[in-house]
Amino acid sequence: MTLAVGGLALDLWSKSAVFAWLGAPDGSTGWLLDGWVKYRFYTTFNEGALWGVGQGFTWAFALFSVVAAAGVIYWLFVAGAARSWWLTVSLAFVMAGTLGNLYDRLGLHGEVDAAGVARAAVRDFFHFRLGTFDWAIFNVADVFLVTGAIMLGLQSFAAEAAARPAATDRKNEFGDAVGRAA
Repeated sequence: MTLAVGGLALDLWSKSAVFAWLGAPDGSTGWLLDGWVKYRFYTTFNEGALWGVGQGFTWAFALFSVVAAAGVIYWLFVAGAARSWWLTVSLAFVMAGTLGNLYDRLGLHGEVDAAGVARAAVRDFFHFRLGTFDWAIFNVADVFLVTGAIMLGLQSFAAEAAARPAATDRKNEFGDAVGRAA
């Protein structure tokens, strides 16, 4: 849980710092890298998910975040994933990212729209462009979520390989060992 809390703190601090520095929305540093790979800090609010998919469904993503956080807690402490260092770290990353973006989706960051209503939207600020392709603008919570998801994917491949019987343990339809050197 220390890793999840630390990740959450880093995410919330980075969002607050960048938005205080550049303002929002549309605050920008200009391109810091300006070749085929371009990079800048660019503040924006995302009321959807990756690449802005699902704009206006912040409540649904917030609900999904609550379910995901409950699932991570269950997986770690009830289903026993906390016995594995790899699963614990990957789920802590997922939890940090989930809670960081949930905080924003609930409008707890203090940003308001023109009417003075709290913005229920995720604060994003990392902007990359690869050639003519604009990558999704994202934040530290998203980095944690993606890293945790990749780690879970790698874990599933490792678990699948470990579950397969070794060549010497397999038998053919006649009950003879298959794969052993004669």
